[in-house]
Amino acid sequence: MPAASDPTPGSGLPPLPRTWRPMGVRIAVIGFGLMLFVVCAAAWFGFDESVRDRFNILQRITLLVMGAGFAVIGWALGRARVTATTDGLVVVNGFRTRHLEWEQVLGIHLPEGAPWATLDLADGTTISAMALQGSDGRVARDGVRQLRALIDRGSSRHV
Repeated sequence: MPAASDPTPGSGLPPLPRTWRPMGVRIAVIGFGLMLFVVCAAAWFGFDESVRDRFNILQRITLLVMGAGFAVIGWALGRARVTATTDGLVVVNGFRTRHLEWEQVLGIHLPEGAPWATLDLADGTTISAMALQGSDGRVARDGVRQLRALIDRGSSRHV
């Protein structure tokens, strides 16, 4: 690890690069995905051969496409992350990746009851940071505090 990425001892800053990911969403996607797969497979193989034969090729393809769609949505939700580097932030939400320099990020907040954190940008817009889920509780709040300290450090370096 480069010396420039080492935080000052006692500063409360995490070492860089640092990645935050949602825990609850990933557990839910994997857990419910596996349960759905097991139930559907058990139902399919639990049918008599005569019932399975009544499904035509279009119906079978439709079921497979729906299953693939659920898998793709679960993968998109599970890949959410925020990575802090010495150059800035990389925010991944679903299939979109944003690379932000520290000067572009003014702040981060996670209000009580909010589903995920929001980053305030210098151009007046905001983007969601779905990696920091409100449902993750203390872990998400700690991540927001660490990111806020990094944002403050980044903005004070470039003023």
